[in-house]
Parts: sequence; structure tokens; C-alpha cells
Amino acid sequence: MKGRKGEGEKGRKGEAESAVASSSLPISHSPLLLLFLIGPRGSGKTTIAQLLAERLGWDWVDADDVIEARCGKSIREIFAKEGEAEFRERESAVLAELCERRRCIVATGGGVVVREANRALLRKSGHVVWLRADAETLWGRMQQDERNADRRPALSGGGRAEVEEVLRRRDAWYRECAHRTVRTEGRTPDAVAEEILLSLGGAD
Repeated sequence: MKGRKGEGEKGRKGEAESAVASSSLPISHSPLLLLFLIGPRGSGKTTIAQLLAERLGWDWVDADDVIEARCGKSIREIFAKEGEAEFRERESAVLAELCERRRCIVATGGGVVVREANRALLRKSGHVVWLRADAETLWGRMQQDERNADRRPALSGGGRAEVEEVLRRRDAWYRECAHRTVRTEGRTPDAVAEEILLSLGGAD
């Protein structure tokens, strides 16, 4: 039984490495590839995921949506009632499941990079694109995002300064697991999606 387990782990590792290596091929011809979008709240991960999936004919999923559907409550409610530590446990479990998918764009939660294990899993399981924006842009988008205003954890009152602090803490983590970085300030979602596709060889 031990031998078979080791062989299975070796096989999964080889498959994940093949998925990352396949990013050098046209993305539309990479059957094992997963594409992860990481970045802070307001960076456009969900919108870009939908656009990429439409262009490629792939599936897409928002990791936070999966967590909310399973828990029957919003991310904000989970934070308030169960605490951040419990939410991170759920987030890690969902991420591990999503890493088993193929030909799928995954929009991750902004804090998925907080855990070192998640960062390692993201990088070995697919191609990771970091959607970046400055604090002013992110804060402006968050102010306009009425759909998610009641779903996401509330800021503690620091406004733009708090967004800057979150970026300061997490930027190194995003950088650690990203294969590619794309700036999003002053750009349309279509332009961002097009850059990602061109960089991966998936645009016509």
C-alpha cells in the first residue's frame, strides 16, 4: 500500500509539472493546464476569468463562490461567525479540489496567498497570473462594486490607507507564486484578457 501511495504522489507531481511546462505551448492546445488569477480584491479576477474562459472555450470558477455555496453564507458572514482562521482552512481545501480541474480558469480569493502551502500548490498546479493595480485604483473599484459590497469582509475603516497596507503585506507573496504579472490600472477588462492570451500564445 505504501508503494502504491508513493507512485500516486509521484504521478500527480509529474502531471502538475507537465501542466506548468505546457504553458510554453499555445494555451488552447494545453489539455492539462489550469490558469489561476491571483491578486487583491478589486483587481478584476472574476471578470477576467470569464473573458478568458469565453475566448478559450474553457470552464471558469470563482473560488470564493464555491466556498459560499458550500457554507450557505457569504465570505463576510464566515469571517464574522467563524473567524479568519476557519475561513482559511475552507479556502485551502477548496483550492486543493480546484487544482484537480483541467482546462479551467480559476479566480482565487485575494488572501489565498497568505498560506505558504497555497502558494506552492498554485505554482506547481498551473500557470499563475498576478493581476496588479495600485491602491488608489483598487480602492476606487471597491467603492463602485455594489454586487460584492455585502459579501466580502469589511475593511476596518482605514480606507485607501488600509488597502495600501494589505498590498504591502501581500505583494511579496503574490510575486512568489506568480509566473506572470499584468498591470490593470486604466485598462479595460478586454485589454487585460488580451494581454494574457497573447503572452500565453492563445490569441488568434
